[in-house]
Amino acid sequence: MKKFFLFACIIVTAALFAGAGTLSAPKDVPAAGDGITRSISVTGDADVKVVPDEVVLFLSVETWDKDLSAAKAQNDDRVKKVLTLTRDFGIESKYVQTDQISVEPRYEDGYAKRNFVGFFVRKSIVITLKDVDKFEDLLTGVLGAGATYIQGIQYRTTELRMYRDQARALALKAAKEKAIAMAKELGQKVGRVTLIHEDYSNWWSPYSSRWGGGSMAQNVVQNASASASSSDDSPIALGKITVNARVSVTFELE
Repeated sequence: MKKFFLFACIIVTAALFAGAGTLSAPKDVPAAGDGITRSISVTGDADVKVVPDEVVLFLSVETWDKDLSAAKAQNDDRVKKVLTLTRDFGIESKYVQTDQISVEPRYEDGYAKRNFVGFFVRKSIVITLKDVDKFEDLLTGVLGAGATYIQGIQYRTTELRMYRDQARALALKAAKEKAIAMAKELGQKVGRVTLIHEDYSNWWSPYSSRWGGGSMAQNVVQNASASASSSDDSPIALGKITVNARVSVTFELE
């Protein structure tokens, strides 16, 4: 009886394995590699060099006195002189703004608040200059009028959108040329585009202390013409703003 039961179990087990083997090998499965879309993904970078046509000046006026009213009065007087100077330069009021105002009591021992030094009053002013040739004179003038800190200088272009579009078009062209060259080395040809992604589009100037973006190695560098220029005898060189674009593109391989 025991031998018969054991023999029956062996037959059932063999039948199950036989069925499993049949299920694991379905019909009509395509051969390896059939139906797979072959593609190549590349990046394209481009820089457009632009001469700036406006300058933004970030400055502050700081005064101090043990009497708060005196410190504020001194600060107001200096700020008025700076604002008057901007009008003398023909700068419209909409291009001059007070950015920040702070009043801070200071001590020689700041932690224990011992030995009171005085009240420090600071106002920050942002000036946008449209005539870049006047920048050197404006900088000298605001310092003489009472500005105590130059916090930053930012060179910009009013045609940033146009130059960004130019940089993007150059980056796309660079990506296509790169894809064609890479595919050719492997005996392939590129077909239609299946994916386009813009990684970022930024600008920066090596002369600015406030940044509009970052930069990286590029495939294309192009110098854009601009009407603005600094005089040859000026000690301040405007240089050029770099407008950068980077794209990622995927092509089908034929």
